[in-house]
Amino acid sequence: MTETLLAAARAAQANAHAPYSRYKVGAALATPDGRVFSGCNVENAAYPSGTCAEAGAIAAMVAAGGRTIAEILVVGDGPEPITPCGNCRQRIREFANGVARVHAAGAAGVLASFTLDELLPASFGPHHLPSA
Repeated sequence: MTETLLAAARAAQANAHAPYSRYKVGAALATPDGRVFSGCNVENAAYPSGTCAEAGAIAAMVAAGGRTIAEILVVGDGPEPITPCGNCRQRIREFANGVARVHAAGAAGVLASFTLDELLPASFGPHHLPSA
């Protein structure tokens, strides 16, 4: 599945809108039933209004009725592995448990893999809120 996610993330990365930073990012996630959703970063002249690649992939999953991330991969162009930013780690946590795999990739491919708990220890999640 990792190679499938890498291919999907790279395809999304090619469509990233990054005219200011020129740092294109792609992400792809898999649901437990094997569906794959991807996204890319979309920058905006008003910097806080841009969106991360992970947010795009999660939005695509939710729009298709998905609610659980089994694993996610993030890819950038540099030699170092790229991991989700803090905000995206929390976004992923909304739809994934602590053992979900987060793969970090760069130009050379997947360079590191973590569990979500390793990237966001002692996280706050939906189970902390009372049921409605």
